Amino acid sequence: MAATVRRQRPRRLACWAVIAVLLADLLALSDTLAVMSVDLGSESMKVAIVKPGVPMEIVLNKESRRKTPVTVTLKENERFFGDSAAGMAIKNPKATLRYFQHLLGKQADNPHVALYRARFPEHELSFDPQRQTVHFQISSQMQFSPEEVLGMVLNYSRSLAEDFAEQPIKDAVITVPAFFNQAERRAVLQAARMAGLKVLQLINDNTATALSYGVFRRKDINTTAQNIMFYDMGSGSTVCTIVTYQTVKTKEAGMQPQLQIRGVGFDRTLGGLEMELRLREHLAGLFNEQRKGQRAKDVRENPRAMAKLLREANRLKTILSANADHMAQIEGLMDDVDFKAKVTRVEFEELCADLFERVPGPVQQALQSAEMSLDEIEQVILVGGATRVPKVQEVLLKAVGKEELGKNINADEAAAMGAVYQAAALSKAFKVKPFVVRDAVVYPILVEFTREVEEPEGVRSLKHNKRVLFSRMGPYPQRKVITFNRYSHDFNFHINYGDLGFLGPEDLRVFGSQNLTTVKLKGVGESFKKHPDYESKGIKAHFNLDESGVLSLDRVESVFETLVEDSPEEESTLTKLGNTISSLFGGGTTPEAKENGTDTVQEEEESPAEGNKDEPGEQVELKEDGEAPVKDTSQPPPPEPKEDTAPEGEKAPEEENGDKAEAQVSCGKSSTRPG
Repeated sequence: MAATVRRQRPRRLACWAVIAVLLADLLALSDTLAVMSVDLGSESMKVAIVKPGVPMEIVLNKESRRKTPVTVTLKENERFFGDSAAGMAIKNPKATLRYFQHLLGKQADNPHVALYRARFPEHELSFDPQRQTVHFQISSQMQFSPEEVLGMVLNYSRSLAEDFAEQPIKDAVITVPAFFNQAERRAVLQAARMAGLKVLQLINDNTATALSYGVFRRKDINTTAQNIMFYDMGSGSTVCTIVTYQTVKTKEAGMQPQLQIRGVGFDRTLGGLEMELRLREHLAGLFNEQRKGQRAKDVRENPRAMAKLLREANRLKTILSANADHMAQIEGLMDDVDFKAKVTRVEFEELCADLFERVPGPVQQALQSAEMSLDEIEQVILVGGATRVPKVQEVLLKAVGKEELGKNINADEAAAMGAVYQAAALSKAFKVKPFVVRDAVVYPILVEFTREVEEPEGVRSLKHNKRVLFSRMGPYPQRKVITFNRYSHDFNFHINYGDLGFLGPEDLRVFGSQNLTTVKLKGVGESFKKHPDYESKGIKAHFNLDESGVLSLDRVESVFETLVEDSPEEESTLTKLGNTISSLFGGGTTPEAKENGTDTVQEEEESPAEGNKDEPGEQVELKEDGEAPVKDTSQPPPPEPKEDTAPEGEKAPEEENGDKAEAQVSCGKSSTRPG
């Protein structure tokens, strides 16, 4: 672990660093001419691009369709994707993989792995002892992890985008469900790396939908807050989101529209797929009943027949959304026997009665996390294909108590359009109108550590401490600094998820391990021995929750400080040259501009925050000094007027153990195991 000695005088930025940064920006402008987004759903994906002359366009696939099945067929010497792979599902169901995103970041003992096996028994899932996860065993020589399969799909999506744009594309924004945890998000990033994609951001699909809605209604957003609820029921899951729109004043561009995620509720398994599986089971029962006296095998034991039934169930669900009944029919379902049966909407609703009872659940979760009531919600907007089921709309309308549900958004393409707008905003090749996005942390993250304390009687005991890094529904991206100022030797600390009491018992089992990683610090004692004459400012750990919602530990170091006399008249030739170059490239010549141009990034990162306001992108400093563990509340911590205030409003004693409450901490890199 490195030790840093800080001197109390401003550092000057070398002139070559200024030139390097400027050249990097100029080169980036010529290197990226088109960007893409991938709205990665459980059943299908939508790809969109932005390129000069083509603003925000949905990509058509080879069949000229606007959405593509997320399906892969793997043979010995060839691969099929999209509609071609979906057509192979009946001929070769074992080698045709679907809904594999449900396995991302999951260990082998996760309940979702068992659920996948029950839903799709034709797939052989083998145990990977090294990663403690599963992989698809296609044959004795062919096995692929879910991340590898997703990488193939992302690579295919890029080929579709490049054919449509008629130029190479490497930059992308990918949507992920808002409920994805750290392990699941890292799995998607790993798949993108395999596909050779540069991920500008993983954006939550509910945030992308909200951004698309706001961008096309920019004129309707003003200083008055508008609360909109988006109810998104797709194929695999349901997410309910409460979003607040209003204009805010920004430092760079003045008054600009902003969306803020206020509340999120979800159900990981409530979606159109589960309805189709219920219908498939019903149809299988009807077919077995028709052949009861023929001593025929159970149709459920035939993977090809079950693949046909699932396809028919998908069609049936869609038709029953507009009709009271329909005739299901399949030619040559099994053993050259045709199947024909009438199914009514009433029967379908009875099969899924328990699913419809779960429809209001995400609404209540979202309201609870936002600490809002239904009276504060102006409109409820439907998103996702499964919301077209009439019973879903009926139950939801009753739950929200509104006169009607909003259908004024493209339920299938909104997330893709919002994501590609964000891709253009992040790309250096395009200039778009600013739209401030404040996303929210769904799962709180905290640091836990144990240290020795001395009781009044002189007895030494171990005390367990918790410090919340990122509160539930707090904004991100965000940097946090935590200071350990009572250690002068090697020690460990744990990075864990915080209070997950808002999850039910089943969701907790699916969530997996609540420990993200354990950080073992070495070299702390050596750093103190090397700098005996300097004042210790503590062990600083710098955490970053980036735009993709992925946590990283940037660095950990011992910080020491000493007083150095600084002559104000002296200014080095290198500094003067650096200031001159800065002004040539628009840096300005005012004293304020000079100071901003010469301060190093490292010094800016280490400067203490003026209060824990939890603004996106700002660095907030936490202290180890507080005696009582910090409670993990469901809301971001309130603003703190003083630097020596402990997290969550607790006062940090300044004289305890002789340490100052001002000390900071920084940190090194960590890995997250699948949760």
